[in-house]
Amino acid sequence: MMDDRGLLLDGVEIRLGARRLLTLDTRIAPGETLSVMGPSGSGKSTLFALIAGFLDPAFQASGRVVLDGRDLTGLPPERRRIGLLFQDALLLPHMSVGENLLFALPSAIKGRHARREAAEAMLDEVGLGDHFARDPATLSGGQAARVALARTLLAEPKALLLDEPFSGLDAELRETIRRLVFGLVAERDIPALLVTHDREDAEAAGGPIVALLAAAEP
Repeated sequence: MMDDRGLLLDGVEIRLGARRLLTLDTRIAPGETLSVMGPSGSGKSTLFALIAGFLDPAFQASGRVVLDGRDLTGLPPERRRIGLLFQDALLLPHMSVGENLLFALPSAIKGRHARREAAEAMLDEVGLGDHFARDPATLSGGQAARVALARTLLAEPKALLLDEPFSGLDAELRETIRRLVFGLVAERDIPALLVTHDREDAEAAGGPIVALLAAAEP
């Protein structure tokens, strides 16, 4: 029996009017990170939006996005179980670090004590066990990136989309956060897709690399 786990991009094609932006037909295995590289206008961010479920209606898409055997095509973003990690941490400034994490917790985790315990355990996992009460404004860039990762993983995604998440970090910190992110992807056995301009990011991911060309004509 064929293993249907992972993220399948089945004959995906995205067009803008008469222009074909990209075609992709691949499966990302659990624990694997596929890196997508290409120049501006090649469709990297548009592919990201298609998978996450918020593709601008100006674009036309065909093919299927299938996660663990479940066809996501046509489902709203909140039902896709896909986690998003961006270049900016996008932490809610009016909440503490811990409250940012509690905000992301699935409703299935009941009770104030159990929810706080889950948030603190995730902070421990990303090396910020004593930061629950911290104001996000006091965090360094690396700490904010770790909190954003913790918040994303707390939502228990079945796949992870990484949109240039390391590009705002200095070289040493970038390497540390890359190891953390890709290590947790492998440990949690979820498929991930990295959109990046940086070849080192793609190589650090350790998975296949797809290079998109400039937007093609029909």
